[in-house]
Amino acid sequence: MAQKIQINRITNANLYVNGNSKLGRAEEISAPVVKFKMSEHKAIGLFAAMEFPSGVEKLEMKVKWNSFYADVLKTVADPFSMIEMQIRASMETWESNAKTGEVPVVIFVNGTAKDFPLGNFKQHDNVESETNFTVYYYKMEINGEEIAECDVMANIYKVNGVDLFAKYRANLGI
Repeated sequence: MAQKIQINRITNANLYVNGNSKLGRAEEISAPVVKFKMSEHKAIGLFAAMEFPSGVEKLEMKVKWNSFYADVLKTVADPFSMIEMQIRASMETWESNAKTGEVPVVIFVNGTAKDFPLGNFKQHDNVESETNFTVYYYKMEINGEEIAECDVMANIYKVNGVDLFAKYRANLGI
């Protein structure tokens, strides 16, 4: 029996900043990359070193803007204010050359701007600027189902709704 091939595709998205749509303003969004910190463990009697997870590297996000927008610039100019962002996309499912489904993908991100872009100017080209963010919180949902959630300031890390650090927090008394 032939295996059924299923392909998921996301080809566009929209960005919301503090609840306001930025449709058509962001040229590219680089969502946070969760990179696990690994600590090496070596011991006499083991024939190889091993690595174990010991945390998560700092989380960052980048947005490339296709021009200047006063509301965006006023928001990212303040490094002390938390910015709530949402990346919303539609994921299509294709099977046997036909689209068989379409579901929402939503990534919630809270962070602060790390820089205030004054733009890149080039003759006959639109001004572009890029904002880098430090991220303190993210949550990813596909079709309303929680995939992963991380709250750095609260020591919370969830996968598939399961809090992987609940015991850790209890052991620390927090």
